[in-house]
Amino acid sequence: MVLILFLFLLGCEKHDNRNNDTEVQSNTESFKPNEQQQVEETIKIGFAMDTLTEERWLKDRDFFRMSVEELGAEVEIMASHGDDALQIWQAETMISKGIDLLVIVPHNAESTAAIVEKAHSAGIKVLSYDRLVKNAEVDMYLSYDNEQVGALQAQAILEIVPKGRYVYIGGAETDNNAHMAKKGVFEVLQPHIDKGDITVVFDQWTKDWEPANAKENIELALKANNNNIDAVIAANDATAGAVIEVLESRGLAGEIPVAGQDADLAAIQRIIKGTQTMTIYKPIKELTDLAAELAIKLAKDEDVGEIRDVVKINNGQMEVPSILLSPTTVTQTNIEETIIADDFHTRNEIYLQKDKSD
Repeated sequence: MVLILFLFLLGCEKHDNRNNDTEVQSNTESFKPNEQQQVEETIKIGFAMDTLTEERWLKDRDFFRMSVEELGAEVEIMASHGDDALQIWQAETMISKGIDLLVIVPHNAESTAAIVEKAHSAGIKVLSYDRLVKNAEVDMYLSYDNEQVGALQAQAILEIVPKGRYVYIGGAETDNNAHMAKKGVFEVLQPHIDKGDITVVFDQWTKDWEPANAKENIELALKANNNNIDAVIAANDATAGAVIEVLESRGLAGEIPVAGQDADLAAIQRIIKGTQTMTIYKPIKELTDLAAELAIKLAKDEDVGEIRDVVKINNGQMEVPSILLSPTTVTQTNIEETIIADDFHTRNEIYLQKDKSD
């Protein structure tokens, strides 16, 4: 009986040891998911765009997606097509999905301040892309130097028309870039206006950047001045195209110099044809590559100061840390070494499509 009792107790001890071994193994397995959680999660970027109706914004969308994905992050892109309420809703949707950073091209520089506030409430930083959000605590602003854009336009036209009657067809009044470009134009023109060499006989914004509205503007300008104008500075290539369409209908295309911006394919073809004088080239790939890098660093709370020189731009509420790239003037003389060399448009696109249109 003593022997039987001894064997029974020995068996219970071994059973307890097996239970203890099982508990240790179970605790070890439950630790593995915690180790996996230490692996860095994929950064998710939201890109709230204003419009995709113009050629350049299609390039921004495609290049930005490519740039973000090459850096190992994810991106969701929405475009509001000029609808302020829709842009706010789209931004809220992306914020609710748990993006790590919001990049925004504001349609209305003022109303999109609400988007910045909503993003910050969710702990999400905001990068203002190409257009500055006004009166908001924007974390970063990236664009080309839009005052320089306007200055280059005015300088190019002044070389051709040092004296005469000028028409200015501005961009959308709700777009801060349009104001900055106009400021650059008139800073260059003002000394010549003061001397009496230049007279600005028409100056109007183009609602929503719509070519149809630019067309109405140039028709009003021509009517008010009995077709007696000497030069047109248009805020972008879409508005320049509308201007040239009206000039062509009156037999004036090619006689009146016209400036534009964005280096759209149609604009380059018009420059070759001689109906548009110049455009401003802003390499979109350079902009999107930098935007993607900044977005990911901001999402990780990393320092962005080493990427490029940072300046401060006042948006009505604060001095926004900003990076401004330099634009380039494009005329008939340098299309090859700018647009074609950068593969912004190929030679075949420019010349073959031009031949078809001819």
